[in-house]
Amino acid sequence: MREDFRVRYFQSEDVASVQRLNQVFLPEHYPIYFFHENHRRFPKAFLVAEIKGSIVGYVMCRVEKAFLWRKTLNMGHVLSVAVDRNYRRRGIGRALMIEAEKNLRSEYGCNLIYLEVRVSNEPAINLYKKLGYRKLGVIPRYYHDGEDAYLMFKIVSPDTTERDVMESLGGRVRERELF
Repeated sequence: MREDFRVRYFQSEDVASVQRLNQVFLPEHYPIYFFHENHRRFPKAFLVAEIKGSIVGYVMCRVEKAFLWRKTLNMGHVLSVAVDRNYRRRGIGRALMIEAEKNLRSEYGCNLIYLEVRVSNEPAINLYKKLGYRKLGVIPRYYHDGEDAYLMFKIVSPDTTERDVMESLGGRVRERELF
């Protein structure tokens, strides 16, 4: 029987559970202050999923500015997503991403959302594609172990163009998939 999960805002007392998920299920580990600082600055962009009071997943985002020649963009940056291996393939990662996107748009006025993902992480890449993300290109040796990352993005504002994406994020990639 599948247990129902709920998505809610991260609270400071969740940090130990979130850090455990980060350390157990992701190769990139963040210090505790990083979670607290992102929560302090962007509380509506840091979410957890729980089942019966236990945290089984999280998404942590921040908002960055891109100053272009003709406009300024608010860019949502998905910093980290993790779901406990025992609870995967239940829609938890998808639900976390959808709620984070909604909040990045409505609470922080984001024009686009982007993330980095390991080129070998096919399940995550497929999820992001299903959610409408596109590959901008490859960031060589992005991860500490030397693996490349795809930079993926999603335009969430009608006044944001692919040209804006290239101006704001194109310099971060070496091998372009778009354009």
